[in-house]
Amino acid sequence: MPVDPTGDPQEPPVAVVTGANRGIGYEVARQLADRGHRVLLGSRDLGKGRAAAARLDPGGARVTPVQLDVADDASVTALADWATRHLGRTDVLVNNAAILYDTWARARSADLEEVRRALETNLFGAWRVTQALLPLLRRSPHPRVVNVSSESGSLHGMTGGTPAYSVSKAALNALTRLLAGELRRDRVLVNAVCPGWTATDMGGGGRPVAEGAAGVVWAATLPDDGPTGGFFRDGRPLPW
Repeated sequence: MPVDPTGDPQEPPVAVVTGANRGIGYEVARQLADRGHRVLLGSRDLGKGRAAAARLDPGGARVTPVQLDVADDASVTALADWATRHLGRTDVLVNNAAILYDTWARARSADLEEVRRALETNLFGAWRVTQALLPLLRRSPHPRVVNVSSESGSLHGMTGGTPAYSVSKAALNALTRLLAGELRRDRVLVNAVCPGWTATDMGGGGRPVAEGAAGVVWAATLPDDGPTGGFFRDGRPLPW
């Protein structure tokens, strides 16, 4: 049943999760669906998205796969148009899609085309999707934006290595601060969350994915008097 476009609080909240066919995004989608959200599971490859959604919600009542390439304007616009027509609102946006954990690279010799590609997804992708869904977020009674970041983007501890990834995540943190300040009057809480080193394809090891995703879900479900413009891991502040 379509969600009331006025943002009826009695309807299930709608969450859009980018890059959600695997890893942190997949687990965030699972946890939000378990909390009663209607989840739009964004995946660049729709076939992989459909398979992921079927594993999470075989009946299809809570999780809907959507084709979403955050680096493609047309793909992002199509998602926003679909959500507007069929749901009428978005309550939560989790900007999770990310690429290029370039452990082999150094800033002094980095391939700038690789850096540009990382920025296109990790920074501009999140920016693009947020702008496209902002009219729907403003209809929500409890709008939340979570930018999945990394301590690699913390200037406080940055010394070298992973230049494309680190610079893109530092820029994402800056975007988080700007959006939080500008959207405060609209009641949109915007935060960056580092899930920590987790056992994903990109991370390659670390703690269980469910633990890292829990911090993202915490920020996605904050109360109205919760923080905005912060950088967190496991609900605790991190240095910028």
